[in-house]
Amino acid sequence: MAKNYFERYVWLLNVINDHGPITFKEISNRWAHAQANTLGESYLPERTFHNHREAIQETFGIEIKCDRSLGYYIANSDELKGEGVRQWLLASLSLNNLLNESRDIRDRILFEKIPSSQRWLSVIVNAMRAGKVIEMTYQSFWRDEPNTYKAKPYCLKLFKQRWYMLAKSEGKDTPRIYSLDERMIDVKPTDESYKLPAKFNAEEYFNDYFGIIVGAEWKPQEIKIRVVNDQVKYFDSLPLHESQMKVATESNEEYTVYRYHIAPTFDFKQELLSRGPAVEVLSPEAFRLEIKKDIAEMAKQYGV
Repeated sequence: MAKNYFERYVWLLNVINDHGPITFKEISNRWAHAQANTLGESYLPERTFHNHREAIQETFGIEIKCDRSLGYYIANSDELKGEGVRQWLLASLSLNNLLNESRDIRDRILFEKIPSSQRWLSVIVNAMRAGKVIEMTYQSFWRDEPNTYKAKPYCLKLFKQRWYMLAKSEGKDTPRIYSLDERMIDVKPTDESYKLPAKFNAEEYFNDYFGIIVGAEWKPQEIKIRVVNDQVKYFDSLPLHESQMKVATESNEEYTVYRYHIAPTFDFKQELLSRGPAVEVLSPEAFRLEIKKDIAEMAKQYGV
């Protein structure tokens, strides 16, 4: 399947999934301004639309039907809940040829589920592209009641099966992280414009951190860990951080030492603890003692 057609399918599904039921006229009008409209068409030809519908159903098993009084909608949307249309499609693309040839085993190919409310992604992405402020209603895990306020969306990041948005909300001096899971109750675009700070770079913003926790209280520093050698290939094939480097002079036949330039945040600490006894923090001493304290508390819970 050509890349352009895939982008068209994703666009069409997002429009119907987010706004359906929706009439063909409304779909056609939206197509004139769609990023996937690389040919600059002023409208979506009806024949092309129906060809896309058939291709989407044949390739991905997503059925788009029409209610004459309301418009087009996804008929089997219940089958897709909890998986996210875009993520499901992206995962399916790499297996497309195989799926076409092996339709009888499609139910035996499983994809990782993402519990985040991906219905907010298109609203936020469109707001970022247009430079528009959003109004969101957010229920923090640490507050009793949800709050509604305006925010300037800076970027989106996927981490540990959850989508997060970095945004500068009204009344706050610095941007903050908001999860797009059940905590995000509602997101609406506004007509208010904003400009992204000229020096802001999403990749650089998170560069010294693991995960999504960022803050002045955590300074990036050199951290060394010792990894038992039967786990080394996992670290080499999927580094924890781009700064990961082997320290050959401190490694031997039993273990390998890795060095990182990273902030010792909660996310990074949890990642190291999740590796169990296969990983030992060597330095800095303060971070090692923090890990040691957590391990001692865990041991108490198990009566050790």
